[in-house]
Amino acid sequence: MTRAPHAWLSLALAVALAGCGQEAKPRYQPEGDDYPQTLSGWGMLQLADGHLKPVAQVLPYDLNTPLFTDYAHKLRTVWMPDGQSAKYADDHFDYPLGTVLTKTFYYPTDGAGQLLENAQDDRDPQQGLDLGKVRLIETRVLVKQKDGWTALPYVWDAKQKEATLELAGDSQPLELQDAAGKKVSFTYMVPDANQCSECHAEHKGGGIAPLGPKARHLNKDFVYADGSDNQLNHWQARGFLSGLPALAQVPQNALWGHPRAGETLDKQARSYLDANCGHCHNPKGAGRTSGLYLDARAEFGVNYGLCKQPVAAGGGTGGRLEDIHPGHPELSVLTYRVGSDKPGDMMPELGRTLVHKEGLEMLQRWIASLPGGCT
Repeated sequence: MTRAPHAWLSLALAVALAGCGQEAKPRYQPEGDDYPQTLSGWGMLQLADGHLKPVAQVLPYDLNTPLFTDYAHKLRTVWMPDGQSAKYADDHFDYPLGTVLTKTFYYPTDGAGQLLENAQDDRDPQQGLDLGKVRLIETRVLVKQKDGWTALPYVWDAKQKEATLELAGDSQPLELQDAAGKKVSFTYMVPDANQCSECHAEHKGGGIAPLGPKARHLNKDFVYADGSDNQLNHWQARGFLSGLPALAQVPQNALWGHPRAGETLDKQARSYLDANCGHCHNPKGAGRTSGLYLDARAEFGVNYGLCKQPVAAGGGTGGRLEDIHPGHPELSVLTYRVGSDKPGDMMPELGRTLVHKEGLEMLQRWIASLPGGCT
């Protein structure tokens, strides 16, 4: 079939616009499983001038104390349909139908492409991520539909041009260099769709839900393109959040790595365990049968592991008798499991291959500071 001249002109113009980095429109998908096969199909992030950043309608965000994932950095974003907002409800949010959350995992690199282990913030508030200084690994999409939340993993190609839906997950051999120049080789695991659901199922049998974007995690300042603002206030100003109480009444986890004034070692440890363990270890979570509850609402006592004998014996205990032995991290199961990289022993079970050295060291100091002992 022959195209009319004006049809060819329209097609050429569309291609030219796309080539100039024309911003895509965020995708609204309240139901169905015809998910985009490429990340660009969601219209949440854009590649332009060698940078990756959210489109104008999409907000980036960050967490006070995040989940550790093999030292990967994360670019997090949220989008909600026009006129819709999340409703504040006792620290949790009730997100509207069609909400899309994305989390892009990446590593900073040196000039030669070596992956670096550091805590430096690589995001430019105006330009986003400089692709010449980072390596993109994966982007996870969480979309709220009529039958609940759906988790979808997308894997970036080697040229950092596109990420493709990989429901079966992926694995990539990587080498990471620390500040002292020491290198470690490991296999980065991109979870499959079912594994995403395992971690995001805070309540056993109750479907999946977002873990990070809750009030206690979001209650912090963030540098946007137009300046710094408290994230919760910014969400409300943008129409993404309603019912927000005064910030003094909103819970707040400790700021990881740079604790604020008054954020004690105890608060830092509790925030770390909440973010890394509490989604499973709560009275309704997948780890509830252990009787070990490490979520933000748990009181510090036997159920928090204090002089508590673990339910499951064997190699997972490291030969230790109590989950937390006050004053003695070397006798505590908690530090053994957090410090292990052995499948079946390490905790969390999914989401990491490496040991978080800084997190382990902080937990060791915390347990060493606890008074008393176990009889």
